[in-house]
Amino acid sequence: MKDTDKPSRKSFDARLKRMVDRLRADIRNGTYAPGDYLPSEKALTEQFQLSNKSVRKGLETLIGEGLIVKLDRVGSRVTDSAPGASITLTLGYTSSIERDIALSSLLDDFHELHPSIRVKPLQVKSVSNYLSAVKEYMDNGLVDVFTLNNLDYQSVLDKGDLKRLQRLDTDPQLYRFAQEAFLYEGEPYARPLVFSPIILGYNRAHFRNSGVPEPDGSWTWEDAMRHAAALTEPGQRHGLYFYLLSDNRWPAFLLQSGDRFEANAGNDFRLADSRLLASIRLCKRIISDPGIFPNYMSENSDDVNELFKQGKVSMIMTNYMTINDFKDTDLEYDISPLPFMYEPRALLNVIGVAVSASSKQLDAARLLADYLASARAQRIVRERTLSLPAHKETAEGPSDPDDGMNRPSRYYLFREIMASYRLHRELNLNSSAFNGLRRLLKNYWSGLIDEEELCRQASTLPRSPDRGGSKPAIVSD
Repeated sequence: MKDTDKPSRKSFDARLKRMVDRLRADIRNGTYAPGDYLPSEKALTEQFQLSNKSVRKGLETLIGEGLIVKLDRVGSRVTDSAPGASITLTLGYTSSIERDIALSSLLDDFHELHPSIRVKPLQVKSVSNYLSAVKEYMDNGLVDVFTLNNLDYQSVLDKGDLKRLQRLDTDPQLYRFAQEAFLYEGEPYARPLVFSPIILGYNRAHFRNSGVPEPDGSWTWEDAMRHAAALTEPGQRHGLYFYLLSDNRWPAFLLQSGDRFEANAGNDFRLADSRLLASIRLCKRIISDPGIFPNYMSENSDDVNELFKQGKVSMIMTNYMTINDFKDTDLEYDISPLPFMYEPRALLNVIGVAVSASSKQLDAARLLADYLASARAQRIVRERTLSLPAHKETAEGPSDPDDGMNRPSRYYLFREIMASYRLHRELNLNSSAFNGLRRLLKNYWSGLIDEEELCRQASTLPRSPDRGGSKPAIVSD
């Protein structure tokens, strides 16, 4: 055969495209219904005059679109999420998710990729317990996929509800520490989407005008308190503020003690004279000092951000998700590692997505979860928010200087402090004990109980059912 008689690359590509387009159209118009099998690879090579390799490449395209699944030694089966099935998924989410991951943009892109699957977003409005509301929705078949954080997942484990979640596959492109937040016996039951350490946000103009050096990783809480006093202007602003009762704030202090609650064979738990108690005292010192901390009854961290934007406070405890509140402002701010007490530890918060094991559209639900953690979706998160994608390459890629967002100059700080990341579970408290401790500390910090009573009640915190019934004890790392 002469060279001029050989099929051109262009003709190969055209035939491959024709095969993919024909199969896609036949799936969408119902010629191949959900559960049906496509013609064999051999039949497709003959029909479209393609090599086996080219046919497999075309089928991979349809697999990527969620239209078929390939079963070894069986064939290519049309999925339940194919267009003929008229799939509708319900995605449960919390109120902050739009801000945290640009959910609307992600769903628009998903619908463009998978026009046969419609995702109905459902904001779960539960004042007291988001996860309990989600469970009720799942039990009634009203939620297929839902967002959750690492604390929610810990609650799922502690309450024996893991059977409600569909096991997923690991993804080597995602940060390992983010995936570990949703593991059980080495298997993932949720896909991490974004993460953040708790960090210090600060107003650069306040520091400059007050002659105070900007914070860095060497700052202790004593340094922070001293500089906060210099930044405070009575009647105008305070040097430091945070919403202490947030489950992503107060545990940061306890983790920095280096102590954890640990079961032992004894019957006593001695909080007195421990480093853990010292960290609890530190919190009380900070919030009780009117010279640095405002006596403002905030309801949540949104109130803190609003005061920061107004210039009423100079430093706040924050994270990469909440600084999205500043991305469309002209606020002159930056970020720094959280000041530390005994050890420079940063509390880690991970937000992910899980699939209900009782979903009647499991193929489509898994497809949505996989999409949200994919490189394509994670790029949208990176391009439209200041949140940190769980996809490593995307998170660490260069920023677009023309993206129009007010991004802190030390945005890549998160890479330098990864060794300090710690999850809530490293306190070694089950969900009941964690919630009990929060209530106990609230009473102590409010002055309703003294330190002696704090220590006494702490010894009676609920025990994990798999810890042999012994009382908690403190163990230093």
